[in-house]
This record gives sequence, structure tokens and C-alpha cells, in this order.
Amino acid sequence: MRPSFTLGIEEEYQTIDPETLDLRSHVQFEIIEKGRAFLKEHVKAEMHQSVVEVGTGICKNVQEARRDVTELRRTIIRLARENGLRVASAATHPFADWRNQAIYPDERYAHIVEDLKMVARSNLIFGLHVHIGIEDRETAIRIMNEARYFVPHILALSTNSPFWLGMETGLKSYRCKVFDKFPRTNLPEYFTSYSEFDEFVKLMVKTGSIDNGKKIWWDIRPHPFFDTLEFRMCDVPMRVDETIAIAALIQATVAKLYQLHSRNQGFRLYRRELLMENKWRALRYGIDGKLIDFGKQTEVPFRDLMFEYLEVIDDVVDELGSREELNYIRTILDNGTGADRQLRVFRETGDLREVVKYIIEETEAGIVPREATAA
Repeated sequence: MRPSFTLGIEEEYQTIDPETLDLRSHVQFEIIEKGRAFLKEHVKAEMHQSVVEVGTGICKNVQEARRDVTELRRTIIRLARENGLRVASAATHPFADWRNQAIYPDERYAHIVEDLKMVARSNLIFGLHVHIGIEDRETAIRIMNEARYFVPHILALSTNSPFWLGMETGLKSYRCKVFDKFPRTNLPEYFTSYSEFDEFVKLMVKTGSIDNGKKIWWDIRPHPFFDTLEFRMCDVPMRVDETIAIAALIQATVAKLYQLHSRNQGFRLYRRELLMENKWRALRYGIDGKLIDFGKQTEVPFRDLMFEYLEVIDDVVDELGSREELNYIRTILDNGTGADRQLRVFRETGDLREVVKYIIEETEAGIVPREATAA
């Protein structure tokens, strides 16, 4: 059965004090409860109270996904303003200190903090998750195995966290290294079948390592409750256009890999250790570095690889109806990722507060009228 290739997008936002430009915990339930009145289950709290997570419905195509993401952002920005806050979409805050941030009062988060202690408390990061509908679990595992190769490429395009605790980290995605401290993260090894994956999950539950599959926090995983393949490696981008372009790229990658399988072909599987070399390069250098072409066994500039990547998926793009959205990838390559642009502002001003102001402006770009942004 051909997968539906539906999309679901989750974004995590920062709530910002407009005076200090630091993170500020939203007064308990203000944004979350008011948000639910408008957005129902599409808005929820995260572990830290200065984080708001939103999630689209099941979208048939990227155009529906854009409408959902735009409306979700617009509503959260409005509710934040009504409560004296601003919203910023970046994967770390440039100078906030996690030690000053309150944990959301929820039994699930209390269990995670009790289990992981400071590792959980310091996990003040903001991500983008993209779900692609694949109804057959065996197909999902086969595609997950092969899609692992593209995780570093997609991550590089999303990089948006160059600062941590007021310091320039030298990494384009410091969020990745913060999350590394959690167990069961990063790229998975490949599985020969869904039953092998299922036995792994059951063993983890049986041994008390996890209580369900949601605590397997890999960069890419079959979702334990939905018929989706979930891509979890990305920093949350600043602009909606970036989020939609990355989601379109992920959808097209999955569709291309399925096309190969339907023709009894496949993409070569590589060991996790090799793919992790590329992930390090992606989070360290973003789109300005080189990734390893393992087929040719040589380093290649990221932009060259990205143009090859776009050519590989080109024959599925028109059927998905996502060519216009994917074209924005070239804009990212020209203008830089969120991390590149944050660093550019910091080089020009030397002021991390100006970086936060820039992130807020970019978060609202195309959503809030310019005159309202200045208010």
C-alpha cells in the first residue's frame, strides 16, 4: 500500500520578556489554557514554563501545513502579546540561564526530572519535529534505515542555535549537544525488520528502561502511537518559510525512498558511526562546512551536496506539489541559516540583546504586520 505522505509539524517557541529580552516563564496556564480555547489540542506545555509547543493537524500537503503553521504562530504571538510577552523561534536562547527557568507542573515532566536530574533541567532547547504519514510499519522501518543518511543534510539547513549561556559556542547547532546528554538520542542503528525494532522497544520496557516508545528520542523514529515516521533532529527555524521548506524536503525524501522500494531498488545503508561523522560536521559548521560523500569516500562542500540532493528527489516533487516550497532551500543556501544570521547580527552589534530582537522579528515575518511588530 502506497503511503499517504501526509505531514504533521511541531514547533517549540520561546516566551520572551520584552524589557529584559530574557526568557520568561509564562504565568501558569495563561498562554497554554487560553491557547487551547482557540487551538484545542494543537498547543501544549513543554517541560520548561518558558516553552510553548504547537502542532498542526494531519496535513495532506505542504500548502495545508503552511496554513496550519502560520495560524498557530499567529495565535501564539497574539496571546503572548496580550500577556506582555513576545515569541521567539530559535533552538536556544542566546543568553538565558536554564537554572532560572521553572519546570511546568506536570506528572510526566516530574518523572523525567526525577529520572534524569540536571540533564533534564538543563535541556532548555527548542526543536522542530516533522511527521510523514507511512501507514505500513514494515515500510516505515525500511525508509527510516535509508533516510538516516540524509539527517545531517537536513539538520545543517535548520541550524539555529549558535549561542548558549551568553557565549558563542562555535557550533551552528548547540541544541544538538545539549540534547546529546539524554539517553536514547542521536541516530539509530538500522533494523532488519519492524519486528526487530518492536522487540527492541519491548526489551526496553520490560527492563524498566522506558515506560513506552516515546522515550526513545532518536533523530528519526517510527512514532509509537501514530502511523508516521517522525524526524526529530532539526533546530526550530526562525521563519515559517524555513520550516515549510525543511518539511517539504523531508516529505520528498521519504517519497523518493518509497519510489525506489516500489521499483525493487534501495539506497545504500551506512553504519551509524559513519553517519554520526556527518552529523557532527552539520551541527558544527552548518551549510558552510563539508560533508562526507561515503559513496565517493571524499569530502564535498555542503552546498554542492545539497544541489545533488535536490536533483535526486526532483522527480517526486511535482506529484507532491511542493516545488515552490522546496525552492526556498536555495534561499537558505544564499542567505544563511538562522545560526548564520544570528551570528551576523552579533558581529554587527556585539550585543546579544540585538540578536534576540532580530529573532523575534524573524519569527513574526510574514505573520504579523510590520507596524504591529514595532509596537
